[in-house]
Amino acid sequence: MNLTRALGSIGSLTLASRILGLVRDSLFARYVGAGFASDAFLVAFRLPNLFRALFAEGAFSAAFIPMFNQKVGDKTGDGLPTGLAFARDVLSVLLPILIVMTVILELAAWPVTYLLSGGFNDVRSDQFDFAVLLSRLTIPYLMLISVVSLLGGILNSLQKFWVNAAAPILLNLTLIAALLVFHASDPAGTARNQAVAVSVSGVLQLGWLVWACRANGVRLGFSMPRLTPDVRKMLSLILPAAAGAGAVQINLVVSTALAASLLPHGSVTYIYLADRVNQLPLGLIGIGLGTVLLPLISRQLAAGEEATAMTTQNRGLELALLLTLPATVALVLCGAPIVAALFEHGKYGTLDTLYTAQALAAFSIGLPSYILVKVLTPGFYARSDTKTPVRFATMSMGVNLLLNLALIIPLKHMGPPLATALASTFNVVLLYRTLRQRGHFEPDARLKRRAWRLALAALAMGLILWLLQGLLAPYTHGTWMIRTGAMVVLVAAGGLVYAIMTFVLGAFTRDDLSFLKRKRA
Repeated sequence: MNLTRALGSIGSLTLASRILGLVRDSLFARYVGAGFASDAFLVAFRLPNLFRALFAEGAFSAAFIPMFNQKVGDKTGDGLPTGLAFARDVLSVLLPILIVMTVILELAAWPVTYLLSGGFNDVRSDQFDFAVLLSRLTIPYLMLISVVSLLGGILNSLQKFWVNAAAPILLNLTLIAALLVFHASDPAGTARNQAVAVSVSGVLQLGWLVWACRANGVRLGFSMPRLTPDVRKMLSLILPAAAGAGAVQINLVVSTALAASLLPHGSVTYIYLADRVNQLPLGLIGIGLGTVLLPLISRQLAAGEEATAMTTQNRGLELALLLTLPATVALVLCGAPIVAALFEHGKYGTLDTLYTAQALAAFSIGLPSYILVKVLTPGFYARSDTKTPVRFATMSMGVNLLLNLALIIPLKHMGPPLATALASTFNVVLLYRTLRQRGHFEPDARLKRRAWRLALAALAMGLILWLLQGLLAPYTHGTWMIRTGAMVVLVAAGGLVYAIMTFVLGAFTRDDLSFLKRKRA
């Protein structure tokens, strides 16, 4: 597999999805603002986001893909019918569970919303009642995205990465269409239409994956639910994998609940929009690398190629640092003009921009950690070890809760993001140390030689951006074209400086790029 080409395929589609997501959030800020309705919707939207992270980007990939690859066997695909039979057994057991879970969550929307919001200080408030209503409208999405994730896992195993990577585009297009066509005169009406659009997007994503599977010769069908030994094994792996892969999202749920219950109106919106900007490089780099590395490493380990698997993970870590370090520096130093250009118009004011930029800086400190989790966990999942990551994730969630309680009052809206960043860093340290202790990962000479040079190049880029952002600040307001132009100049200048410095410092060379493009078995 071509590592960089596969990442480029996923990354380009993920980038398109994230850009559309920013367009969606910009329109949301314009029509809903930061306050009663926006906080209620974002609390209701947190549960679908959590499930997407747990299943689409975590549990199904971690538990299903290695087992599916073992069934399929070699790259000729001779074992594909066996793999599809396993997938059919999984779907036949999973679907009834999802239907029952959806009904239970609809009935339990009140306590679920309370857990996500802390009751907004008062469970009898109109805002809490409104959030419960919106939660009931978004809950069907959970069942739909879970089936989408299973079908996407099959296509990822068959190296059809682009299909699953394109699915989130439909979510953003649906929400954008709802904002443009069905926005109401009052923010509450617009928020209600957004909640309906979330579930509609789930139907569209499921239709897209079903069509893509059939186009690639994958037809599952249904059978009587049977808890076969393989299904039992996958179910035993999937729950810890979900908790392990979704540690960051679970931390965000805790942060959202504390912010909703302890901070003023608008704080949930500041944290959410800051996270959305922070998610752009995370989705582009971390999720893409995790998606590519897991099936690749699992195949190499199944073939007994331990050394090759370790080299693959070294190159994945190097690629993560190459792309993550400049994004981290840029978001920490230039958050204010970025947020102003994206969101400061309509009902979103200057003070909202300042608070969102502060939350973004706190989130971005942990950006390398969020992405390194995606790079390191395939080293466990490819060996069918989902319990170790969940143990570490649980510990990091405890750290997150303690830090949230310690920081939320003195730092306000910056406290929860900073707690999430530090907890994720704690998780990375545990994952990295354990892989090394087990002999499953060892940084090679090339990675050690390049890492500090990449960090130095990113700092040099940050200095230029710090000097440049003052000149561009006046252009982050005004028409859409002017704001977009200012962002293009800022990003292009930063990218050019970083590219030059990586080669000047010897952090990256043409030979390195050609090595990354070498096909692997």
